[in-house]
Amino acid sequence: MARVKGGVMAQKRRKNVLARAKGYRYGRSKKERYAHEALLRAGKYAFAHRRDKKNDFRSLWIVRLNAAVRGSGHRSYSTFISTLKKNGVALDRKVLATFAAEHPEIFARIAKKVV
Repeated sequence: MARVKGGVMAQKRRKNVLARAKGYRYGRSKKERYAHEALLRAGKYAFAHRRDKKNDFRSLWIVRLNAAVRGSGHRSYSTFISTLKKNGVALDRKVLATFAAEHPEIFARIAKKVV
């Protein structure tokens, strides 16, 4: 069987790797081996941080809610959330934090209902 030379496909592959590594610094954007290595690591970080982003946003909402709750006269975030659940208010932290930041009058009405 005849030998197949991979010149065209190798060039396509190399071009694709370097195009995806465009904007990286130093040899990572010019040299194929370093570019490929950088892309593999970037993919790992992107995969992990897509999951971390959810935790980051949740903690941001909790910080915003805690500040708004203490401003509205409640003792703490945890007591506010527990009384919300006892009273059957089914709003999640994202919605509550949005109300607290962008619509404080609505949040004040919710907080008054919880007391």
